[in-house]
Amino acid sequence: MKDIVLIKSYPNGILLRLDAEASFEQILAEIAYKFSEARSFFGKASTALSIEGRQVTDQEEMAILDTIHTNSNLHVLCIVGRDDDTNQSFLRALTHMEKKLDGDRDGQFFKGSLKNREVLETDNSIIVLGDVNPGSAIISARNIIVLGGLYGEAYAGGGGAGEAFVAALEMEPERIKIGDFKYKPEKHKWGIRPKIQPKIAYVKNNKITFEMLTKDLLSTF
Repeated sequence: MKDIVLIKSYPNGILLRLDAEASFEQILAEIAYKFSEARSFFGKASTALSIEGRQVTDQEEMAILDTIHTNSNLHVLCIVGRDDDTNQSFLRALTHMEKKLDGDRDGQFFKGSLKNREVLETDNSIIVLGDVNPGSAIISARNIIVLGGLYGEAYAGGGGAGEAFVAALEMEPERIKIGDFKYKPEKHKWGIRPKIQPKIAYVKNNKITFEMLTKDLLSTF
């Protein structure tokens, strides 16, 4: 009898290989069983997750994350694609940032995507495990990291704290404000859109600057 869920553990993440023919209920039950059995093996750690073998919807991804969280002490930072260099580079940078938040009692995580004009507001630094969709907004008195797409609005550094930053796996915001500094992108001419890449936005020379997200750059904050 073949396994409907295979788990492979790597230094920087976990690979789930799912059977394409099994029902999703069977998949979830097997994930629950295997992660429960391996709870002590995995321990309490932060990791990336890759899913192969079958296409899963956003709702199914969230169900898988919930099942892993319920049956283990793992904290899944993000879901990445196999051999996806962009996501892996972003993960390495975020690993550094997550260590900073671990030592910050005010750091927090939010799992889910914001949409339909939803607004998430906090006094803490925050990592969003999802997208900030157009029309929605995230507001933080400190730093914002979006492990997904920032397509809506982000307001970091409340109270004029210009040393804060906003980082995202896909950076294409409607508006960003950091401290007292604002940024609103120009409309793309002729419908041409730039390649979306992991970026960080911060204040430099009295204006909001965007740079490629790297571990070395995050270490300066």
